[in-house]
Amino acid sequence: MESFNELIQTYKKNDPAARTAIEILLTYPGVWALFYHRIAHFLYLKNIKLLARVLSNFARFMTGIEIHPGATIGKRLFIDHGMGIVIGETAEIGNDVRMFHGVTLGGRGNTTGKRHPTIKDGVLLSAHVQVIGKVTIGAKAKIGASAVVLNNIPEGVTAVGIPAHVVKTKEQNEKAQFDL
Repeated sequence: MESFNELIQTYKKNDPAARTAIEILLTYPGVWALFYHRIAHFLYLKNIKLLARVLSNFARFMTGIEIHPGATIGKRLFIDHGMGIVIGETAEIGNDVRMFHGVTLGGRGNTTGKRHPTIKDGVLLSAHVQVIGKVTIGAKAKIGASAVVLNNIPEGVTAVGIPAHVVKTKEQNEKAQFDL
């Protein structure tokens, strides 16, 4: 689990409006959603699932961000704005992921076992992206606003649309990074 200071630095790095640690602490719901999730996830893993769910529901009430205590979240997740985010029980999120408001990492139907998405390291999930089912978004992929992802997305690409489809290859994205 990352330190609180590491999380504050993540917010400073990713949001030019974030001025001070105290401002981030007092006004960024993503920080608090992650704080509560870390505790709820610990309780969930210790099989204290009812208390974990109660805590996650309290966090949803306080932040507008719903994270199931069973979800696995890596280090330095950056949640910008956050209202309306839903992260399901078997979702897995890697390190250094950036996520905007209205994102859903949801399941399909009432199946058991792994039923939510896997988001690899360095992924960008723009506003209102819906990733549904047991799909994987590859490392450093970018998913455009309001895309609906129903199938795996390769690493490093940009995908948009309903359903989401690749519009920029990994090579095009890497070239664009150096053309700046």
